[in-house]
Amino acid sequence: MPSKNRRFFGPTIDPRPITPSINVSELIDQTFLAYNAGRMREAVQLFTRKMLAPDVTIGVSLSGALTPAGLGISCLIPLIQNGFIDWIVSTGANLYHDTHFGIGLSLYQGSPHVNDVTLRQEGVVRIYDIFFDYEVLLQTDAFFYQTITAPEFQKPMGTAEFHYRLGRYVYERETALGQKRRSLISVAAEYGVPIYTSSPGDSSIGMNVAAKALQGNGLAFDVSRDVNETAAIVYATKRSGGKSGVLIFGGGSPKNFLLQTEPQIQEVMGLAEKGHDYYIQFTDARPDTGGLSGATPSEGVTWGKVDPEALPDTVVCYIDSTVAMPLLTAYALANHPPRPPKRLYDRREEMLTALSAAYRQRHPRND
Repeated sequence: MPSKNRRFFGPTIDPRPITPSINVSELIDQTFLAYNAGRMREAVQLFTRKMLAPDVTIGVSLSGALTPAGLGISCLIPLIQNGFIDWIVSTGANLYHDTHFGIGLSLYQGSPHVNDVTLRQEGVVRIYDIFFDYEVLLQTDAFFYQTITAPEFQKPMGTAEFHYRLGRYVYERETALGQKRRSLISVAAEYGVPIYTSSPGDSSIGMNVAAKALQGNGLAFDVSRDVNETAAIVYATKRSGGKSGVLIFGGGSPKNFLLQTEPQIQEVMGLAEKGHDYYIQFTDARPDTGGLSGATPSEGVTWGKVDPEALPDTVVCYIDSTVAMPLLTAYALANHPPRPPKRLYDRREEMLTALSAAYRQRHPRND
């Protein structure tokens, strides 16, 4: 073969035969060689070899029904406990269903082929092949309904503060029940990992908050604070000489909220920045259908969301998140030691103050 062509080639495709003793890391490294298996290998290796460096702050976005499938317990909690997640943007639904586990309620494996009219008559709620009693919703609503009437919730607050305070109540319930740690919200509060919800009204949590507001309850979500706090996390990371990595499961609003931190800094606030440094996304959406969840890293470059120089450190893997997340978790835990938690929740005011000062210096008021 002419030597001039070899610059295009990577390693030879020559995998070892799979044996009964192979582990997850060996399976991925040795046999995930092409197509989306190849992208899966690139993603877990990028995460483990570069994104988990001490100077990288890792933001994670969660969309789709991931916690009801048990992925909060099996994957997200271990990742937090090992210092592999620093901040989160999630749908409210994931956090609502996470709470079921924390307050001692049960979800079950089921079949997607059962008659839904029959399930409704029997008081069974279905999320594809996940089943639970309708009473689970009522008991979870009752937990939120009672919790948000506490004095500490009688004020406007960002969703990170709300989830932190809520997580402490879930932890108390877990402790009272004598059960193992099963709630993402609870563990995130313990480790100082801020959790934001980009659309706080779009879930049963927001529905309960709205209902109590009709009775004069003082809780209201400050979405502007969320926008500024998340931008402040990225700005503080970059100003300290660190790097920003994003790990995206699914797409939609949480993905955009995670990524818009850079346009908020650059476009809206007028502060010098270049974009996120590392980018991994697991999605089943396509960019040509117009879905935001399919938007590629290179497209994000045009918005300032991704540093153009960082494109080699971006991976999009077209795979179900329920398959990707356990594989990534197992690979990372097997190949990287724990990192100390960054406890970004505890630094929110400090980081927001720094961003505010930089913005005021860039745009002094003339009145």
